[in-house]
Amino acid sequence: MKLKMKWILLTMVITISTVLTGCEPLLVLDPKGPQAKTQADDIMLSIWLMLGIVIVVLAILVFVLLKYRASNQPKDYEPPHIEGSPIVEAICIGIPIIIVIFLSIVSVKSNYEVEATPAGYEDQEPLVIYASSSNWKWHFSYPEENIETVNYLYIPADRAIEFKLYSYGPITSFWIPQLGGQKYAMSDMVTTLHLAADAPGEFSGRNANFSGAGFAENTFEVTAMTPADYLDWVEEVHETAPALTEDKFEELLEPGHLGRSTYTGTHLEFAPAPEHDHGSTDNNTNESDHEQHNEHESHDSDEHSEHTNN
Repeated sequence: MKLKMKWILLTMVITISTVLTGCEPLLVLDPKGPQAKTQADDIMLSIWLMLGIVIVVLAILVFVLLKYRASNQPKDYEPPHIEGSPIVEAICIGIPIIIVIFLSIVSVKSNYEVEATPAGYEDQEPLVIYASSSNWKWHFSYPEENIETVNYLYIPADRAIEFKLYSYGPITSFWIPQLGGQKYAMSDMVTTLHLAADAPGEFSGRNANFSGAGFAENTFEVTAMTPADYLDWVEEVHETAPALTEDKFEELLEPGHLGRSTYTGTHLEFAPAPEHDHGSTDNNTNESDHEQHNEHESHDSDEHSEHTNN
């Protein structure tokens, strides 16, 4: 029976090892931006710390089992009566407290870092993108470019991105694992998430919070491109994409899955984001975005009038 159990355990170990060697790297441990790098470093620090603790505990266990096993003691051995050891108690209580304090300091420091503008991008103006969810799709509004996309996101690499998150349905969680951690999108407030991609590339994003029957396919694609390619894309959208109307947006909000689509204009014109902004580094961000959008509309109207008069 014991031999059979050994073979079963050996087979399980070999099988698990073989399967794991064929797995792709975990996306959260393959960061492509400063925020994700901070979080990946914290994860690895925790893993190595826990691994060290496990190894030490197992080594002590093996030492105690070998040194104090019954066969290693005289037959008439009787263990002494011990009231307690202050040194052992201090070690057993003190070390866990030190570990908790250390991880707490690391976590708090990292939280402040990922909630702020990404390191290295503090001196540039971030690109503001409103990311709103509905059952079961993502809408991305670019006030600066007067563009809206559905289920895909184009961003310039090497530039800070400031996402304004909210929902037209249940609470969702916006997550691009290789660029940074997740953050909730809610219907009654705007939450702010700061990310950046250090280099061009393609990344996967998704809703990480269960939100009903279509949750599994509530995903989107992210493409980081060079600033020149990004400007070319913006120009192409303005030349080819249809305008986003209120009726069309109401149609997009209907529950269900959609493919990718692109529009000129944003739904912020007729369906603005919630007024309460939580986590913004600039309380006037929403106001300035809307002013910039209104200026863009005014400029377009002036051009249209001039064209008509001519």
